[in-house]
Amino acid sequence: MRRLILTLFLLLSVCCSLNAQFRSTRNDVSGQKASGTVTGPPGSEMNNTAAKDTSAVTDTVQGFSIRRLIRGYAGRDTLTPGYMVLGSAIVPGAAQLYNKDYWKVPVVYAGMGAGIYGGIRFNKQYRETGLDKYKYMSTASFIAAGAFYWAQLLDGVVCYKTDFRAPVPAKSTIYSILLPGLGQANNGDYWKIPIWTGGLIACGYFYHFNDMQYRRFRWITQVGSSSSDSGYIGAITSSQAETYRDTYRRWRDYSILAIIAVYALNVIDANVFAFMADFDVSDNIASLEVQPTVIQPLNPQYTWYDTSSSFGGVPALGLNLQFTF
Repeated sequence: MRRLILTLFLLLSVCCSLNAQFRSTRNDVSGQKASGTVTGPPGSEMNNTAAKDTSAVTDTVQGFSIRRLIRGYAGRDTLTPGYMVLGSAIVPGAAQLYNKDYWKVPVVYAGMGAGIYGGIRFNKQYRETGLDKYKYMSTASFIAAGAFYWAQLLDGVVCYKTDFRAPVPAKSTIYSILLPGLGQANNGDYWKIPIWTGGLIACGYFYHFNDMQYRRFRWITQVGSSSSDSGYIGAITSSQAETYRDTYRRWRDYSILAIIAVYALNVIDANVFAFMADFDVSDNIASLEVQPTVIQPLNPQYTWYDTSSSFGGVPALGLNLQFTF
């Protein structure tokens, strides 16, 4: 139960810490339209031009806003994926309400309620009887309740509707937070999925192995090799076991750090490559075009001088150099 509560707390912390980034993404131009300026690529007509909709109100909300969250779920404002998931993490089923999938809300609460009820009931029977089967059934029930909670978060992001073909960075990031490798699948980088999932599995294996060895040598240290009634008949002494115990404990801690590092890199990778999804990385990104052109007589120094011309010169043939980068 403590692990479940800790997991939910960490999930809420991640949602709050990443909320600022989710509010503004590369594919969302609603904030630019609201402020009266729509920007585009250098040299495009979208730069420094006022939006046609002059009735738009500038959004001055910075950071987290309870008011905007309530207005979004009331259908009066548009929520970004980060806001939507944050609200669903606080109130399960809120994302389904925002996506107008109302029939899913009773399913979510029925699944979570049944899991919590079963976990409490089987845990009570385990304390009364001491049978291990009730302990396993209680754990499985709590896991089922957590699975319904996790599924409603993931379902909210999956069903979040966008008008963009390119991956939305906020959705890819949340995907990788909820299920490592899913953000890469959303970006189309399927070849990365075995890398991140394999890395997490490897780190998890080393954690389990080192923790098992740490517990083994900790027991040897506690009972001692000279104790006749402990059941230990190994050749390793208590002092030797202390060295092994500390070594495996240190390696276990390194395994935990490795799991955190791989998980964080998986989230960062999904976010960065979602931002770069529509970047031009073709072979023609830098090119030089040379075309013949006619130089207008704006400056007589570079044209044939003609006193009869009102411009002081006549057009001349030349070359037009166009460098694209």
